[in-house]
Amino acid sequence: MKSKKTSLVADYKMLLRNVPALVTVIFCVGTCWMNVAAGKVIFNAFNVAITGGFIISFLPFLCLDIVSKRFGARAAILLNLLSAAANTIFVLGLSLVAAIPTEQDYSAFNSVLGGVWFITLSSIVAFVLSGVVNSLLNASIGKLFKNKTSGVEFATRSFLSTFVGQAVDNFIFIAGVYVIFAPKFWGMDPLPIMTCVGTAIVGGFFELICEVITAPIGYKIVKNWERDGIGHEYIESHPAK
Repeated sequence: MKSKKTSLVADYKMLLRNVPALVTVIFCVGTCWMNVAAGKVIFNAFNVAITGGFIISFLPFLCLDIVSKRFGARAAILLNLLSAAANTIFVLGLSLVAAIPTEQDYSAFNSVLGGVWFITLSSIVAFVLSGVVNSLLNASIGKLFKNKTSGVEFATRSFLSTFVGQAVDNFIFIAGVYVIFAPKFWGMDPLPIMTCVGTAIVGGFFELICEVITAPIGYKIVKNWERDGIGHEYIESHPAK
């Protein structure tokens, strides 16, 4: 057990040395930003419910795609778990600030900072699981191509994995909040399962559009990494299977 923990720590150290710091920062900040925005439902009609997290979600998933392409699925999953941990610390920190008593009335401020625990929990679980699905699917699709450097290969693996990953994220989050927890703690009627399915599919489609728009940026970043040898230490130590 100790050797496995040591290996994991060593993997993280090597990975964080090799992945450009800006990507790690955007990944973690985007995840925290997305979690806060997910507390607001911005659309709810026609068996579809979309939260504010949709507006931000393309950032972490774009990071997942470029890291999966250059470093592999394991590296993307490790960064995904790191961003989830950062998000948890971020939420706990905000909750602590909200809990500090003051003479002035900060109830509105505290309600935003404090958040709702089951929304945060559902968001974190959804993001972790969807990130695993996205990364593994991205790498699996890449293995089907002989030409590993083409734009078509990058687009195919990114588009398909993003749509499926985002659909998984949407379904788990909406089902967790509005089917499992909200009926119990808010006394509201649970959303129909078809609304969860509709949200997953429609949300995945619109987030796929964001991926299509940003994919050229992601592809250029990966090509620059390949040209400059970014991540060679990690890649040599973790060859693709």
